[in-house]
Amino acid sequence: MSKNRRDFLKKIGLLGGAGLVSSTPLHAAISTTIKKEEEESKRSFKINILQTTDVHCQIHPHDELFWENDKAVFRKTGGYAFLRSYFEQEKRNNPHTFLIDTGDMFQGSELSVKTTGKAMVPILNEMGYDLFLPGNWEVIYYKKAMQTLMGALLAPKVCANMYHDLGDEKRGELIFQPYHIWAVKGIKIGFIGYTDPLVPIRQSPNYSKGIIYTKPEENIAHYIDILKNQEQCSFIIVVAHLGLSQQLSLADMEACKGVDYIMGGDTHERVRTPIQCKYAKVVEPGAFGSFVGKLELTVKNGVIVKDDYHLEEINTTSLQPSTTISAIIQQNENAFSEDINKIAGYSTLPLYRYFVVENPIDTLVLDSLKWKLPEVDIVLSNGFRFCPPRVTPDETGNIPITNGYIYDMLPVNSTVRTANITGKQLTEWLEKELNNVFAANAAERLGGWVVKFKGMTIEFNAFGEKGKRVKKMLVAGEPIILDKTYSICACERDGDPTDMLCRIKNVTNPKNTAYSLHSIMKEYLLVNSPVTPTPPLSAKILDAPQSLLSQVTGVDYSFR
Repeated sequence: MSKNRRDFLKKIGLLGGAGLVSSTPLHAAISTTIKKEEEESKRSFKINILQTTDVHCQIHPHDELFWENDKAVFRKTGGYAFLRSYFEQEKRNNPHTFLIDTGDMFQGSELSVKTTGKAMVPILNEMGYDLFLPGNWEVIYYKKAMQTLMGALLAPKVCANMYHDLGDEKRGELIFQPYHIWAVKGIKIGFIGYTDPLVPIRQSPNYSKGIIYTKPEENIAHYIDILKNQEQCSFIIVVAHLGLSQQLSLADMEACKGVDYIMGGDTHERVRTPIQCKYAKVVEPGAFGSFVGKLELTVKNGVIVKDDYHLEEINTTSLQPSTTISAIIQQNENAFSEDINKIAGYSTLPLYRYFVVENPIDTLVLDSLKWKLPEVDIVLSNGFRFCPPRVTPDETGNIPITNGYIYDMLPVNSTVRTANITGKQLTEWLEKELNNVFAANAAERLGGWVVKFKGMTIEFNAFGEKGKRVKKMLVAGEPIILDKTYSICACERDGDPTDMLCRIKNVTNPKNTAYSLHSIMKEYLLVNSPVTPTPPLSAKILDAPQSLLSQVTGVDYSFR
C-alpha cells in the first residue's frame, strides 16, 4: 500500500469515527481511490536490466583494485555465490528484472581449463541469467566446444555477427540468433548482440577457425528496423563485447540510430555514468563479477519516460553467499582444489594488471622469462587485461601465488618460442602495437593494453601521430640499430604462420623451446621467492600519467 493511500485511509477513518461523513460517501471515496491507484500501478512501473561481463571464471570472491584519491585502494568483491544473492535480492524488490552476461565466461581460471569450460555451465545456469552473448574468449576451446558450451546454457544466446564459415570465403548462417525480445506488461525491449570482429587477430587464429566475423555496422540498421518497426519495441539495447572504444565508435555511427543503450564489455572499463554519444548511451560494468551494471527504466502510461544507470559493487561484507551456488562450486572444484590452492611462491608486492603500460603481474611474467632465457635480447608478453588482483598476505607476511593464480594470470599455458628480427622490424611492430592501444580513430583500437617487454626501454607519446609515437628506443641500454638482428622470445600462438611471433611478421630462425609459460613461472618462483616484481619503467609515457588506467579519451569518463 502506498503512503498516499495510507494517509488517505487514515484521514477518512478519523473523519468517519467523528461522525462527520456518512458511510456511503466514505465507501465511494475509498473505492474510487483504490481503483485509481490500481490503474496508476498498471500504467506506472519500473523495469530493471542487470549486466555482468568479463567475469573470466572468477567464481570466488577476490581482492579488487579501486582508484580513489589518486591511489590504489583494495576491497574484497565478487564471487558467483554473492552475485546470485544480489540477483535474488533485486528480483524480490522488482520482479520485472532481466539478467544478462555479455561474454568471457569460459576463460580465465584453472578450473575452467581443466574441464574445458564445462564446470562453468551448472554455475551459470543456476545464476538465473535471461540472456547471454559470446565474448572474444569463448572460442578458447575452439568452435565446436564453444557451440557445445553456449548451447548448454539454458537462457537464449544472441550474436548478429558470427557466421559459419563454409570455406572459400563463403558465409553460412548465423551461429546464434541475432536478437532477442523481452516483453513485460505490454513493453517490448529488443536486444541485438555483437562480439568483437577482430577475434581472429586478437586470439590465436585456430581458436576461431570455422567462424566468419563481420562488423556490426554491416547489419545493425537492418535489425534496428525489425525491432523498431516490425516488432514495435519500445527500447532497443545492443549487448556488445567490442571494447569501450569500439562501442563508443559504434554509438556515433548513423547505422546505430534507433539504439537507446549499448551495454558493452571486453575492456573491463567501469562506466559509472552513461557516456552519451551521437545515437546511443554507452556503458560497461567492469570485470570479474566485482560489479553489476543496473539500468532502471521507468514506464508511465505504456511509455518509457526515464532511464537511470549506475554500477553496483558486489561487496562481500554486505551480502550473504548463496548456499546453492556455493555447493555447486564446491562440488565442481573438489577434484582440482588441491592443485588450485597449492602455493608456488610468494610476492612481497600486491599483484594486479590494471594500468595501461606496466603492472606487477606483467613484470613477474617478464622477469621469469628473462631469468630462464638470459641469452635472449628482448622478452615479450601480450597486453592482457584479465586476472583480478591479489594483495592479501598469509601468515608469512607475503602474498601467496598459487597454481590456480598462475592460471588466472596465464590461462593459456603456451609454449615459449624464440626468433630473430631486425631493429627495423621491431620499431615498425612497436608503432603498430601502440596504435592498437592509442589510435585517434577509436575503430582502430584493439582490446588489450600496451605490449610488455624486458631488455628494451622506450619513451613515447601515447596520443602522438600514428607511426611516430616512439621518441626513444634502447636495447640493452644502447640505441636500437635498424639493420641489426636481435633475438626475442614470446608465447607461441596456435595457428600463426611459422615466421610470425607476437604478431611480428617475417621473423627468422623461429624455434619452440622445451618450456611453457607455466613451467618457467613455477621454476622461477621456486628458486626466487619471495619475488618483488616492481614495474621497471621500460615504457615511459611522455604525454600522459604513467598511472594511466584507460585508453579512452575525448569523453567524460575516468576509471575508478
